[in-house]
Amino acid sequence: MKKTVVGSTDIMVSRVGLGTVKFGRNQQVHYPEGFELPSDTAILDLLALAQDLGINLLDTAPAYGCSEERLGKLLKGQRDQWVLATKAGEEFVDGVSQYDFTPITLRRSVERSLQRLHTDYVDIVLVHSNGEDKKIIEEHNVFSTLADLKKAGKIRAFGMSTKTVDGGLLAVEQSDVVMVMHNPIYTAEQAVIAAAHKKNKGIFIKKAFASGHLQKISGADPVKEAMQFILREPGVSSIIVGTLNHAHLKYNVQCASEET
Repeated sequence: MKKTVVGSTDIMVSRVGLGTVKFGRNQQVHYPEGFELPSDTAILDLLALAQDLGINLLDTAPAYGCSEERLGKLLKGQRDQWVLATKAGEEFVDGVSQYDFTPITLRRSVERSLQRLHTDYVDIVLVHSNGEDKKIIEEHNVFSTLADLKKAGKIRAFGMSTKTVDGGLLAVEQSDVVMVMHNPIYTAEQAVIAAAHKKNKGIFIKKAFASGHLQKISGADPVKEAMQFILREPGVSSIIVGTLNHAHLKYNVQCASEET
């Protein structure tokens, strides 16, 4: 599978990245069907398949339950084979999301992620927005905090998983990479992708398949339609897909490899 540089960083990522929310959390997730958390063996098998398919990007977060801890345990001895992206600002406690974007909390979150992932650096840290993107950026000065951690060598790049166009555009101006939602039935954040392309900043795509609601995407093959629709957009670095299904992951990569 093709790899691309994330904006103006020196980080190379596969065009498809593996999201790991399903490794550690099955509460309050918006998928069509429920699921059981996988065993360690099942995760190892999926990670091995991902590597075989050319995937090198893993996306996790403190809000993804025990995902970080499980990755840290299962990736021992493989750190240099993966690009690890995590987040900060959101916690998932007792079935409820809690947010705190203060400098001290962001720093503690990153330090804890380093411990959980058994690494001395994380490749990418994204602020996990609660939807108030502009307020988070302007009032909490989150990118200054992350820039300090980057200077200290604890992270290689930083940005935000945004939920608004205005916030996404601000993040493009002030950070290295922005994660936005984009798919055939939701294009409201295309302006952020275009701005990132112009400024040579990275773009990760979330919810490419409308959180698994494929019936909402028209066409005979909604998976292929979604993947190729997104990858036709200049500026997209990687599409994050979250699946535990081997056949689905293989087909996602196949469709991405057929991009037009």
